[in-house]
Amino acid sequence: MFMLGNFILALAKLIDMVFTAYIWIVIARAVISWVNADPYNPVVRFLIQITDPILYRIRRALPPMGGLDLSPMILVLALAFLQSFLVPTLTEIGMNLR
Repeated sequence: MFMLGNFILALAKLIDMVFTAYIWIVIARAVISWVNADPYNPVVRFLIQITDPILYRIRRALPPMGGLDLSPMILVLALAFLQSFLVPTLTEIGMNLR
């Protein structure tokens, strides 16, 4: 069972890193939206392509707020909540299986 425990611990660490990286990507996307960034820049295109599918779903669910886009903040809060729930839960499961 220790192998399964180690696998779950490694999975928890990987999920933690992915959530942290994606939170920073969403923050970078929000900052880029405040300035006039070149839309043909590969970094800007990458940030838009990787965040727009999720942000679009959140924007559809929110009522119109007159140009104020709260979707990045809602996404960051949701990711932080999932990270603080999933990672410790998986870590605890992994530690109990050791």
